[in-house]
Amino acid sequence: MDAGQCGYNCKECPNCKISVFSDLKDEEFDLLNYEKSTIQLTKGQVLFLQDTRPHGLYCIKKGKVKVYKRGSEGKEQIVRLANDADIVGYRALLNDENYQCGAAALEETTLCYVPKHVLNKLFDTNISLYKKMIGVLTDDLKNAEDRIADLAQKPVRERVAETLIMLRKKYGTEEDGATLTVSLSREELANIIGTATESLIRILSEFKKEGILELDHKKIKIVDFDHLYATAHLYD
Repeated sequence: MDAGQCGYNCKECPNCKISVFSDLKDEEFDLLNYEKSTIQLTKGQVLFLQDTRPHGLYCIKKGKVKVYKRGSEGKEQIVRLANDADIVGYRALLNDENYQCGAAALEETTLCYVPKHVLNKLFDTNISLYKKMIGVLTDDLKNAEDRIADLAQKPVRERVAETLIMLRKKYGTEEDGATLTVSLSREELANIIGTATESLIRILSEFKKEGILELDHKKIKIVDFDHLYATAHLYD
């Protein structure tokens, strides 16, 4: 992890309008710019570990991060994916507890680090920031509840299709309009879906035979989106 003083103005960041910091006043932006630092991660590099103590908040300037939880046997379950303008590590910070999950970069990623004492100062002066943080927490809770319901009620085939649709929506596609821009190993993709890697590989192979996908190592190209959407039963 490479860390250093941040040399750009948050107010001028292209992500500012969609970030939790969008409604800061000029003097609050000045405080943020003075106190924050920047962090560079390479692919696979850990941002923070489960059960460690948080000291600040991370905001993604550019890149992709997975938030994951390890069970007692060391198996990884990816519980959230984050990208540009998303904040990471906020729940433990708000609740003043150790991280319940770890986080690592899925690709080369640049983040801004905001120390805890700065965030607390901003909470004191800007109620909108606090409300936005609660909104993010509420959205994540809803997504977690939906995920639990899917794991309990949907067969793996539907969950694979729905996850691919989610990745397309969240991260977009390459210039061909079909190839997902996010590059995940089969194990990582299985850890998002909540299934065994072998089961995922089998289902991807079925999707390929049915003409829904084209596979090139980690690259996944959706060639029949309507069929994929129907497979996820999102028309219901």
